[in-house]
Amino acid sequence: MHYKTIVISDIHLGTSGSKAKEVTSFLKHNSCDELILNGDIIDGWQLKKFGAWKKHHTKFFKSILRAIEKYDTTVIYLRGNHDDFLDTIIPFRFGNISVQKDYIITSGDKKFYVVHGDVFDSVTTNLKWIAKLGDIGYTFLLWLNQRYNNYRMKRGLPYYSLSQAIKSKVKKAISYISEFENEIICLAKVKKCDGIICGHIHQPAIKNINGTIYMNSGDWVESLSALVEDFEGTWSVVYYSDNLVDDIVEEEAEEARDLFDMDIIHLKAEIEIRKRTITG
Repeated sequence: MHYKTIVISDIHLGTSGSKAKEVTSFLKHNSCDELILNGDIIDGWQLKKFGAWKKHHTKFFKSILRAIEKYDTTVIYLRGNHDDFLDTIIPFRFGNISVQKDYIITSGDKKFYVVHGDVFDSVTTNLKWIAKLGDIGYTFLLWLNQRYNNYRMKRGLPYYSLSQAIKSKVKKAISYISEFENEIICLAKVKKCDGIICGHIHQPAIKNINGTIYMNSGDWVESLSALVEDFEGTWSVVYYSDNLVDDIVEEEAEEARDLFDMDIIHLKAEIEIRKRTITG
């Protein structure tokens, strides 16, 4: 599919829970005129601690460069709380890519204010050490979710988001989401916009709240979702499809072949060294 606009957020590249392969596959099958990366694309917090940058994390950015080359896609990267290291360079523009704090998009006869959403998270903005403590707990929850689904997969059971299920049953989490939605729509009114597009809370949604349109692109850790706009100005939440799993299998097979090739090269080098040692 080719859309006018695609909005994705909260990929958290650099963490073990990031579904980088899936989002890269999604962008391979879905192109757009304008791609908005709405914050927490790179998880700087985790990379400073126990995170690790993988080959498939780099492939995500390569897929964006291919989209720019093939479709002349405009890319807007908005800073989130986990990629707050961008504060040192924004606003920044290079070719089709711009990095900034927020953005206003025109869709049909409406205007939407686009921002990551941590601006209304008092814990994140004012008490960052508490937010990072909570981030450790959430990282553990994602680790547990991965182990649980490995167990289910071995028994032929479908994927189940244990972390989402736990959060949906915690009253404080439900209350926080509702409060977040009601608070952040006020920002759209301040900006004289008809609605707001955000991320941050990992809960995809499109709803009308007191006459203001609220849209959330979800995340690529649990829900694997994005917001898309067609050329008539209609917005939808779309999810990563299981029929794209072949791309992931193919990529993993390619990585395995690369590792095998490297092992062969190292083995040949070791044999050559031993030959020289013996003959010497």
